[in-house]
Amino acid sequence: MNANETSRPLYRVDKFIVPAQGRDEFLDKVARTHAVLRNQEGFVRDYILEQQSGPGEFNMVTFVEWTGQDAIERASAAVAKLHAEIGFDRREMMTRLGIRADIANYARLEI
Repeated sequence: MNANETSRPLYRVDKFIVPAQGRDEFLDKVARTHAVLRNQEGFVRDYILEQQSGPGEFNMVTFVEWTGQDAIERASAAVAKLHAEIGFDRREMMTRLGIRADIANYARLEI
């Protein structure tokens, strides 16, 4: 861990509503993005989840645990570089496929 990095883990949780016709394209981009994330300093673990039951509207969730905010910032830069290299515009894809998202970083509560 970098000396400037906080030791408090952070969790990136992205929830998506992905229409069936966009599933394969969406998962291809998620897989490519997570391949980059897994090689970043400060990466701890990730999960790519697909809803199997229940009434919730989000059918895809990605979860990544990071060692701290510095790691998230470095990873964001690496993902932006990948997307530029492959000519991928996330907003365009989401609009075209009708994908809606709820994206945020979370910290664990000790209660």
